[in-house]
Amino acid sequence: MTVEDTRWSVVINDEEQYSIWAAGRDVPVGWRIVRVDGVDVEGSREDCLAHIERVWTDMRPKSLRDRLARRAEAEARQSAARPSTS
Repeated sequence: MTVEDTRWSVVINDEEQYSIWAAGRDVPVGWRIVRVDGVDVEGSREDCLAHIERVWTDMRPKSLRDRLARRAEAEARQSAARPSTS
């Protein structure tokens, strides 16, 4: 079977990073198959990569995005708590 003949699955990890994995093979520890409306996302390599391109719009790991969001929220609270200088 060639790469072109292989069915692929879209997989995601806890950091919300995407990849593809040969369908039917055991998914590596820490990864899970992406499901949309209860159906595994799988198909040709090109179809799977196109799905990833559509949905993975922020390449930063989830832990970094969360940390930056918490920092921005804390800074906004501090800014709102400061007395106005006008």
